[in-house]
Amino acid sequence: MTHGPVIGITCYVEQAAFGAWDLRSAVLPYEYVEHVERAGGVPVVIPPSGAAESLIDRLDGLIVAGGGDIDPVRYGRPLHPRTTAVRAFRDEAELALTRAALRARLPYLGICRGLQVLNVALGGTLCQHLPDVVGHTRHAPAPGSFGVMPVYPIPGTLVSKIVSPGDVHHYHHQAVADLAAGLTASAYADDGSVEAVELEEHPFTIAVQWHPERGEDPSLFAALVAAASAAR
Repeated sequence: MTHGPVIGITCYVEQAAFGAWDLRSAVLPYEYVEHVERAGGVPVVIPPSGAAESLIDRLDGLIVAGGGDIDPVRYGRPLHPRTTAVRAFRDEAELALTRAALRARLPYLGICRGLQVLNVALGGTLCQHLPDVVGHTRHAPAPGSFGVMPVYPIPGTLVSKIVSPGDVHHYHHQAVADLAAGLTASAYADDGSVEAVELEEHPFTIAVQWHPERGEDPSLFAALVAAASAAR
């Protein structure tokens, strides 16, 4: 029996309540799993522990999922008062996993934090509190509440061949400041903030700042699974 490509998905480690328990847990919004499965992939959740990068040879594609802020020491900046939910162990694991995926030319999709991880892994920096720059909070209007605002792919980019201009779900207060060498900004919000990037000279490395797992459009997940199938 054949199966679809194996897609690793990174996850959170947080205190979580379920059933009779309230424990430190490896957790992930289940929409990630459902989108990968519907696209024909086999989802495998990867916790940020041990040498996660050693799994690269067992994967056909990788999703680096959303989550808390990256420690700004990773890109040479002082801590902003609004930088929160830093998990040093997750930073270490996901930066190593991302660099290993790039070396292996593994199809890669970064989502929200995953875009930021990709940019930092390649030497870029982050704006630690986007409202300081754009003057509004539409990207993250309230705790636990997604903002809905449009993004505009740049014609001719890989992202523009997958995603149409329009409203998407946002929940981020950080964004790209200095874009890493080799990355191309491939979509923007109407306030000028970078909403997608792709890696030059790589078969499929895309990252978006919004949350496609929250929407109905399967195109990014379908494109990742298709690229992973072709690369197997």
